[in-house]
Amino acid sequence: MDSTRDIEASGHRDTLADHRPGPARRALTTEAVHAGREDLAGLGLHAPPLDLSTTYPSYDSRTEAARIDAFAATGVLDEGPPVYARLGNPTVGRFETGLARLEGAESAVAFASGMAALSAVLLVRIAAGLRHVVAVRPLYGCSDHLLTAGLLGSEVTWVDPAGVAAAIRPDTGLVLVESPANPTLAELDLRAVAHACGTVPLLVDNTFATPVLQRPVESGARLVLHSATKYLGGHGDVLGGVVACDEEFARSLRQVRFATGGVLHPLAGYLLHRGLATLPVRMRAAAATAAELARRLAADPRVSRVHYPRIGGAMVSFEVTGEAHEVIAGVRLITPAVSLGSVDTLIQHPASISHRVVAEGDRRAAGVGEKLLRMSVGLEDVEDLWGDLDAALGAAV
Repeated sequence: MDSTRDIEASGHRDTLADHRPGPARRALTTEAVHAGREDLAGLGLHAPPLDLSTTYPSYDSRTEAARIDAFAATGVLDEGPPVYARLGNPTVGRFETGLARLEGAESAVAFASGMAALSAVLLVRIAAGLRHVVAVRPLYGCSDHLLTAGLLGSEVTWVDPAGVAAAIRPDTGLVLVESPANPTLAELDLRAVAHACGTVPLLVDNTFATPVLQRPVESGARLVLHSATKYLGGHGDVLGGVVACDEEFARSLRQVRFATGGVLHPLAGYLLHRGLATLPVRMRAAAATAAELARRLAADPRVSRVHYPRIGGAMVSFEVTGEAHEVIAGVRLITPAVSLGSVDTLIQHPASISHRVVAEGDRRAAGVGEKLLRMSVGLEDVEDLWGDLDAALGAAV
């Protein structure tokens, strides 16, 4: 089995880095509950309000014209009243504040999905004349497809981690990695990769780890991507994406979001902000169960290999000796479905679903074979989950 670590479920004060903006240094669990809510008591509120407005009244069109001009030039809308939902929404802004604080970044910009967020990053770099991307496989299948197909006009060079520096060209605008990677859970030395990038921005997809397990900004990443649909929401009922970054890059992302319209709906922003409050508790509980399931799978003769990251987490991938499709068909408690990060456990066959859009040769080279299954562990009892897995593995022999 790939190396694991003990999951510390309680008694751990996980503090944020000193450079994190906001109030005095506080534990991650405290920030998860309070970030983006500091003004509520002054408003006479306890729960954050949900603002569903698409537009807002204004009787001073000259002032509004000046504000729009400023946004077009700088990507910043001042602290005045909202104007239009595509420019920004107060509820979404609370989620952005919370996520930025958890990641130790200056800012965060939310989008309608993780792919909308990644597309916006690429468009920012392409607009600057930097269309070349250096990337390390495996990545999430749709991220891989977006780069390989060149749908936005980008060009990609795929490299091993050690080849990042040599692949950088004058027109390289981005280095993109995912760690732990989807679906093999391969891990990278983010600090080493960031060093190899030089002045080229490093984007780390942190969807699997979340800021509970790692904060890539502390290792030198300029951009941190999340499919917020997964652990940040945590309940399988909201779609969204977000990029945590410095304020300079955030301004460009806001301009692209305004122009292309990939905005996060306020209700989604509300649910994602609420999800942050329980993120540390959910992640640590699910990770403890995942580590135990990984241990049992590694000892099972029906499993040839188990992938579980050193930093822990709630994702487990494993390769079976029997027919992987029969395992999918045999589960009853676990849900056979794409996606991850929900309170209930999900299992899927990456070569058939999440990475189907990646060419077969590239899939296999990245370790995504026909025997590989990816499981997102939820909050159920470990014995119930193991009973379901055991039965499904038995049916696949």
